[in-house]
Amino acid sequence: MAAGLAGAALPSGREAAAGPLRWAVYYSDKEPPRAFSPYSLLVLDSRYHPPLQPLKDRGKTLLGYISLGEVEQHRPWFERVKGWGILADENPNWPGSFYVDVRDRRWVKLVIEELVPALLHDGFNGIFLDTLDNPPHLERTDPVRWAGMTEGAWRLVRGIRANWPHIRIMQNRAYEILPQTATAISDALGESVYAGWDFAEKKPHIQSEEDYRFQVEALKAAQGLNPRLNLFSLDYWDPADAEGMRAIYARQRANGFSPYVATVELDRLVPEPS
Repeated sequence: MAAGLAGAALPSGREAAAGPLRWAVYYSDKEPPRAFSPYSLLVLDSRYHPPLQPLKDRGKTLLGYISLGEVEQHRPWFERVKGWGILADENPNWPGSFYVDVRDRRWVKLVIEELVPALLHDGFNGIFLDTLDNPPHLERTDPVRWAGMTEGAWRLVRGIRANWPHIRIMQNRAYEILPQTATAISDALGESVYAGWDFAEKKPHIQSEEDYRFQVEALKAAQGLNPRLNLFSLDYWDPADAEGMRAIYARQRANGFSPYVATVELDRLVPEPS
């Protein structure tokens, strides 16, 4: 694993966008290619997604989903990883998804030598890294058992970049490791920056001012370390509330982010209100 990537060159044409991009997250395969016309960048599930080539023919940049801090039961590699004995508790918010020990060399090898190449072989332009909040969370919860999980997380991201220097990489949240990964990724996403999802109440909610400010400042600090870093936001809201949707878009664009507002399932496209 490469230990020092400060100043590592990102792929050509990877300068930060001059203005907000139109983008979306979509984890299903029902929408026809024409439904994606408004968007220039798409984050799609690695398995359940529309045909990629028609989207690429329309000039879309496509990022394939990888969960680095959890393994879901429906993934083909779940039983193999379970057999290694490196899975921990089930995520209470997402039944069927289990925390994984990112320090384990077998997991690192699987990600870099199999999961990333498979996405690129399928036709994705790059990768979307999810669930990297979990390693720091586990280390905070049990500093003895999970010592080194935070470092393992950022080393994994930087290892991906070292092995795949010319792909687009978007990291979701994981603000604790952003100081170590900012120069190794192309895009940083803040999920639930202004409006998140209350899993207990099963409805969207406005984040506290403290949490909102923390996320905004963390993303901008990362861009300070890497001026070419594109900043994105993903918020959850009721699409029927057009005024509320417009307010979130306006707030996030004022922050300098490329926003998308959707439902928490992310299984349908939610157009921005005109």
